[in-house]
Amino acid sequence: MCDVYSLDGDKTKDLCIVTVKAGHKTPLQRILKGEKTVQSFMEGRGALTITTLDEEVNLQELDTNSQPKEFVVNIGEMMQWEADEAGLAHYEIYYPPYQEGRFENLNT
Repeated sequence: MCDVYSLDGDKTKDLCIVTVKAGHKTPLQRILKGEKTVQSFMEGRGALTITTLDEEVNLQELDTNSQPKEFVVNIGEMMQWEADEAGLAHYEIYYPPYQEGRFENLNT
């Protein structure tokens, strides 16, 4: 589930809060356009995998004790969130605001 928010007076970005049910994953997504895509963990427990253009796989395991950290996903890179039995919530910030075609789902 994804809830999208516009930020009052700031047309440079928007915010999406995503909830991933326990034991589920988001689709594997490749970023196709935009200036900057930021991912950050909010609550629960799970992992974020980012695969770079050089095919380097960066796995970040996160839980409610994790220090807040933002991860930038660049154009051409792939990302996927996976929740464990606790489920998880994360946010995404899109610069500029999200438009159709910003990313492609590589699996469903």
